[in-house]
Amino acid sequence: MASSHIPRKRFGQNFLQDQSVINDIINSVSPKKGDVLVEIGPGLAALTIPLMDRTDILHVVEIDRDIVAHLSEKFSPEKLVIHNVDALNFDFGALAAQIAPGSKIRLIGNLPYNISTPLLFHLASFGESIFDMHFMLQKEVVDRMVAEPSTSDYGRLSIMLQYRFNMERVFDVPPEAFFPPPKVDSSIVRMVPWATLPSVATHYEHLQKLVAQSFGQRRKTLRNNVKSLVSDAELEALAIPPGCRPENVTLEQYVALSNYLVAAGR
Repeated sequence: MASSHIPRKRFGQNFLQDQSVINDIINSVSPKKGDVLVEIGPGLAALTIPLMDRTDILHVVEIDRDIVAHLSEKFSPEKLVIHNVDALNFDFGALAAQIAPGSKIRLIGNLPYNISTPLLFHLASFGESIFDMHFMLQKEVVDRMVAEPSTSDYGRLSIMLQYRFNMERVFDVPPEAFFPPPKVDSSIVRMVPWATLPSVATHYEHLQKLVAQSFGQRRKTLRNNVKSLVSDAELEALAIPPGCRPENVTLEQYVALSNYLVAAGR
């Protein structure tokens, strides 16, 4: 399979092949019998096989029908349950309710670079059904995910994911660990849903829109980006300097601003 399957650019396929990296990922995840594991994008089964060795049953989500056919031939359906769907459209909450009623799923995957950001936002909506997530992603995406305020990487992705998850960069992975080698470095990130949200938005969709508008023109001040919603005096009352840039505003401040605007009917 490794030699006959041609990685498909439209699926963003770069297959992990470095055994030491594979071992490090499995050790970071530390799967145990009884865990409800779901792997996104099993590819050539580099992580799939060691995950199956550590657990009773593994669910995988894979869009490539050639890979699905290979996995179906190689592994028993009692050990490997294959969902031949696009992860971007898959209901992970329904899967969790089906296979783990009363418990939560653990997600693992080498996520395709070309859909990583929309997939992360999609997965964030299922936080209540997830125990934790360990993903391989483009390093610059992980840089943005874990970024702190007042840094160049801090932005919409940082804020909206940090709202729901405690995130940690585990380690970096060089291009030569893959076939074909990508043109960028990769990183492993651990995402654990907050047991209690650090800041609670009155209206989550409002917070999403506010953050998107705030970063709509990143080089402009926050005042300029949200002037249709709030006055300088109101920003100052919330301890947010109107002349600061959107990356200087913390998650807690965005939540406070969103809650204020919702209460004011804006």
